[in-house]
Amino acid sequence: MEFFHEVNVDWLGKKWYFLGFSLIFSISGLLSMFFWHGLPLGVDFQGGTLVYLKFEQTPQVDRIRQAADRAGLHNVKIQRFGRAADHEVIVSLPQRDTRESSLDSGRTTIVKTLQSNYSPHGASNSGKLDLDNATRESLAAFLTASDPLHIGNPTVEQVKYPQIAATILNFRDKDKGGLLDSISELQGRVDPAVIAALQQGAYLSGFTVRNVEIVGPQVGAQLRKQALLATLYSLAGMLVYLWFRFELIYGVAAVVAVFHDTLITLGAFSLSNRAITLTVIAAILTLIGYSMNDTIVVFDRIRENLRLVRRGSLSDIVNKSINQTLSRTVLTSGLTFLTVLCIFLFGGEVLNGFSFALVIGILIGTYSSIAVAAPMLVAYQDWRARRGKVAALPAAKRARTI
Repeated sequence: MEFFHEVNVDWLGKKWYFLGFSLIFSISGLLSMFFWHGLPLGVDFQGGTLVYLKFEQTPQVDRIRQAADRAGLHNVKIQRFGRAADHEVIVSLPQRDTRESSLDSGRTTIVKTLQSNYSPHGASNSGKLDLDNATRESLAAFLTASDPLHIGNPTVEQVKYPQIAATILNFRDKDKGGLLDSISELQGRVDPAVIAALQQGAYLSGFTVRNVEIVGPQVGAQLRKQALLATLYSLAGMLVYLWFRFELIYGVAAVVAVFHDTLITLGAFSLSNRAITLTVIAAILTLIGYSMNDTIVVFDRIRENLRLVRRGSLSDIVNKSINQTLSRTVLTSGLTFLTVLCIFLFGGEVLNGFSFALVIGILIGTYSSIAVAAPMLVAYQDWRARRGKVAALPAAKRARTI
């Protein structure tokens, strides 16, 4: 199937426009990385604490950020994740302490911040128990102190009230997804006297902490090193492969084009201030392979045409080769682009960074195969010609006939 027929575009005649386009985006990305936003590393590489929150109503990210600022947390990153109906967000706290106590510290910090600066019920219920964020120990301690069942026996209280607390929290977490609509929902599950005590001394804040994770700075540094090595090893492996498969100049041109793609993609993350996480690195490695494959298709057609076309200049052969593969490029890249664009638009916050990298990478990767890699072959030949050397690139070998 061909999308275009008899295309005759002078791609190399537009090489200076391509060069200007690449320089603008590459330099913009570099300026952003070095002087403006830097390289916005996620908690995977930077280290810190991730607090997963669920809200009763649609969370207002700007209000949460303002609440954190008022509480003195100025480097907090907040993003939605999961389905919109779940009302969940991730709060990233920069933290250098890797001890187990940091989990509780991060959780407590966020809960107190939201209770006092975000929850509509927090200020009016100061000193009361937040039942949405109560632990078994805190709820059992509250019930023991209030003693709604009038047990009056410390030994029995130490057994009875923790059991009641476990029943309440089991209903809250398993049946209600972590949030109660009202305290009266506990009717029929615990003694009415316990419900009355909770209505008197507890309240519902409208949010809860679902999970807390911590990444230490040593782990983050190791992940940064491994991500960099994975990218460099992939580029080196492809260079060696193309060196043996074609010739060194083909490998150099392809690697330069892929490096160009990676630089612009990272620049796009810096310019948009999007966090670079492990999934983004996976996307970058994916687009390196994708761009390299597209470049190899063009190179293979160039090498084939070098054998078939004897009298044309290299510029004409490269233009002809790009035009011959254009239909294939548009079909494969276009369909792939539509797929990742759908993931970017509808895939949710968790896949947003991954899909954003692929959206940018596929566009730039397809562009670089035509506008960066192929012109480098012609520039190399012109350079050799000016030095008085033979400038012929290797052509494909004839197929053997039996």
